[in-house]
Amino acid sequence: MSRTKFTDIDSLSLQDLEQDAELIPLMTPEDEEEINKEKLPETLPILPLRNTVLFPGVVIPITGGRDKSIKLIQDANNGSKVVGVVSQKSEEVENPTGKDINTLGVVARILRVLKMPDGNTTVIIQGKKRFEIDEVITEDPYLQATIKEVPEARPEKENEEFSAIVDSIKELALKIIKQSPNIPSEASFAISNIESPSFLINFVSSNMNLSVADKQKLLATNDLKERALATLKFMNVEQQKLELKNDIQSKVQSDMSQQQREYFLHQQMKTIQEELGGVSHEDEVEEMKQRAKKKSWGEDVAKHFKKEISKLQRMNPQVSEYSIQRNYLDLFLDLPWNEFSKDKFDLKRAMKILDRDHYGLEDVKKRIIEYLAVLKLRNDMKSPILCLYGPPGVGKTSLGKSVAEALGREYVRISLGGLRDEAEIRGHRKTYIGAMPGRIIQSLKKAGTSNPVFVLDEIDKIGTGNQGDPSSALLEVLDPEQNNEFHDNFLEMGFDLSKVMFIATCNSLNTIQPALRDRMEIINVTGYTIEEKVEIGKKHLLPKQLEEHGLTKDHLKIAKPQLEKIVEGYTRESGVRSLEKQIAKMVRYAAKNIAMEEDYSVKITNDDVVEVLGSPKLERDKYENNDVAGVVTGLAWTRVGGDILFIESILSKGKGNLNITGNLGKVMKESATIAMEYIKAHAEEFGIIPTIFEKYNVHIHVPEGATPKDGPSAGITMLTSLVSLFTQRKVKKSVAMTGEITLRGKVLPVGGIKEKILAAKRARIKEIVLCEDNRRDIKEIKEEYLKGLTFHYVTDMSQVLDVALTKQKVKNAKKL
Repeated sequence: MSRTKFTDIDSLSLQDLEQDAELIPLMTPEDEEEINKEKLPETLPILPLRNTVLFPGVVIPITGGRDKSIKLIQDANNGSKVVGVVSQKSEEVENPTGKDINTLGVVARILRVLKMPDGNTTVIIQGKKRFEIDEVITEDPYLQATIKEVPEARPEKENEEFSAIVDSIKELALKIIKQSPNIPSEASFAISNIESPSFLINFVSSNMNLSVADKQKLLATNDLKERALATLKFMNVEQQKLELKNDIQSKVQSDMSQQQREYFLHQQMKTIQEELGGVSHEDEVEEMKQRAKKKSWGEDVAKHFKKEISKLQRMNPQVSEYSIQRNYLDLFLDLPWNEFSKDKFDLKRAMKILDRDHYGLEDVKKRIIEYLAVLKLRNDMKSPILCLYGPPGVGKTSLGKSVAEALGREYVRISLGGLRDEAEIRGHRKTYIGAMPGRIIQSLKKAGTSNPVFVLDEIDKIGTGNQGDPSSALLEVLDPEQNNEFHDNFLEMGFDLSKVMFIATCNSLNTIQPALRDRMEIINVTGYTIEEKVEIGKKHLLPKQLEEHGLTKDHLKIAKPQLEKIVEGYTRESGVRSLEKQIAKMVRYAAKNIAMEEDYSVKITNDDVVEVLGSPKLERDKYENNDVAGVVTGLAWTRVGGDILFIESILSKGKGNLNITGNLGKVMKESATIAMEYIKAHAEEFGIIPTIFEKYNVHIHVPEGATPKDGPSAGITMLTSLVSLFTQRKVKKSVAMTGEITLRGKVLPVGGIKEKILAAKRARIKEIVLCEDNRRDIKEIKEEYLKGLTFHYVTDMSQVLDVALTKQKVKNAKKL
C-alpha cells in the first residue's frame, strides 16, 4: 500500500497529501446505502486519468493541467458537480479520444476545487457508482458520453467466507502499514474505522502499489467476493516484498554495526598494545623505514619502496589489503638486493672437495674446475648455466652442493619434477588472494645472497598444464643476457639473477624444449664402472650407512671382492642407489645381530652376502662360443650402462626373403637390410654364389626378445653374422664389435663407447672392433680399464671381415 496521493490529470505524477489535510476518506454504511439509491444521469462529461483508477466511495485529490480537463472541471463544478472518471489505456497519449480510454469507470462527485499557487487546479472528488460508456457523443470541448450503470454482485451478510476474507484484508492492511516506513501511522486509524466491507475493499485496492492495468482489472470484477480475493493476493505479495526488504536492511545495518564494533575493538587493542609495549601499526611502518635505510639497493628500487610504503601508511589497518601490502614490503626488505657472498677461488681446494665427495667423474670435475677458473680470471663475468645430464643415481644433484662448498657460496635447490604451473616460477600477481612470489625469488630470500649456487633439479620432468608452461618461464631465468632483470609477478620489479650460478640436472635431453636446452652448457655425467662402484661403496656408502644405523667401522667390514659380488650380482644401474640399498641391508643384518646379542661375522664373506641378500639376481654377461656360423657378439648401450648382445642368423630353403625379429626398432632393421644388400652387391668378393640368395630365406634374430632394441651400432655385427652364415666360416674367438655401416661399405662411429668397453670386459672379451673415429673415445678412458683388451680400428667393411672371420669352416658346415 502507498500513501494517499494527488493525481495529475496531465502528467499523472502523484504528489503526497499534506499531513494536516482535513479530509479523511471514511464512509459509513448509511453513506453507502444512500449512494446506491442515487440514479445515474444518461449522459456525463468524461474525465480521463493517466496513472490511477478511481474506486467507488474513495476520495482522491487530482491536479489538472490540460485545457480540456480544466474546462470540464469548471463546467461540472458550476453545474451538477458530477463527472465520469475513467483511466487511460496508455499514459503516453496526450489528447485521449474514445478509443484511448477504458469503457468501465466510476461516477464521481466534485467535493472541492482549489486554485494552487503554481497556477494548477486541484480538484477533490469522491467515487460513487461504477458505469460503462455506451457511446461517445462528442470530444469537444471535452469528452461526453452516454452511460449505463454496472451492477455489483454482493454476497449475503451472513456469508462467513466473505467475512473471513474482509477480516484478513483488514488485518493484512494494518500489518503492511506497520512494516512500511512510507505509510503514515494515521492510516491504520482510518482502516480500523471502516465499517463497510465493500468500501474497505475499494479503499485498499485504490491505495495499493499496483499498475493501472491491475487496478482496472480489480475495478472490472463484478463479483465483490472475487474482487476481495484478488485484492488479498496482491496484498500478500506486497507484504512479502516488504518483509524481504526489511530483512535486507536489517542485515546491512547489522553488518555496519559489526564493522563499527570491530573498529572500536581494534582501537582498544591498539591502545592496550601500546600500553604493554607492543608494536603498533605506525611503529611497524617506522621499523620498515629503518630497515630500508640499511639496504644497498639502487635508486629505482628505493623509489619503488618509498611509493609502496606510502601506500601502506594511507591504508586502514582493518582492511584485508593492508596485510597483503605489509607482506609485500616484508619480502621487499628480506630480499638480498646487491648482497653478494665473496667467492673462494682456491681451485686446488675446490678439486679436493670434489674428489672428497665424488669418486670418478673426471670429465665432469675437469669441466667444473675450468668454469671456476674463468670466474676467477673474469670476476665480473656472468655465471654460467650448467646442465648435468646423465642416468639416475650418479651424483648430479650432490655435485651442485660440492660446487657451492668449493666456491664458498650459499646452496639452494628446487625440484622441478611434475611442475605444471607457470606461477611457481614467476609468482602470482599480488592482487590475488593468497598470492606468493615464485620459487626463484623465495629461494633467493632463503639464501640471503644474490649469488648462490642454485640447483634446478629434474629440469626434464617439467609438465605443461592449464596454468601455462613453466619451461617457457625458465627461458628468462636461464639466459645470462636477460636474467639481470628477472620479472616476478608478485615482486613487480626486476631482480638481478646474472650472478647466480645455476646448475640444472636431467636424465634425458629429449623432453627439454630446444630453446631451453640451447641456453645451458650440457655436461654428460656418465655411469660408473664396476671398479668405481666398488670404490664408492667402500669410501662413501658403507661409512654413511654405518653412521645412519648407529654403528662404527669396527662393527662391519666388507672387502672389495664382496662389494664387487654385490655390484655384479644384485645391481644393474649406472648410478649407485641400488648399491646403497644393498649395503644398507648388510648393515641392518649386523645391527640386528648386535641388538639381539647374537654372533655374526664382522668380516663379510661371499656366503654371508648370499645369506643376507639371497641368490644373485643378475648373472654376469657371458660370451658364447663360436662353434655355430652366423652368431656374432655385439656391444650395446643402455640407460643403466653397457651390455653385450648376440646377433643370430640362420638359412632356410625358400625364395630369398629376409625376416628380422627380436623387438627391434626401425633403425636396427634398416641396418640389417643395408648389410644384406651390401653382401648381395659384393657376393663374388666374399666367395658367395649369387644364386644362394634366391634359394634360401634369411632370418636374423637378436635374443632377449622382450627387451626393445634400436640404433645403428649393430650394423657391422649384422654384416659379420650374414657373411659368416653364407660362407660358413668361423667367427674369431672372444671378439665383439660396434659400428654403423653404409651402402658404400663405410664404417661410421657410434656413441656410448666407455659403457660398451666396460661391458665387453665384464664378458671376458679380448678383442674389440671399432670405427677409426672412435679412437679418440678410447683415449679418454683410463688405461687401467683397458688392460687385457685389443682394439681394431676400421674404416670399411672389408677390414671388419678380415679381423672378425677366420679361414676355418665351422663344424657340420652346411653345403650351400
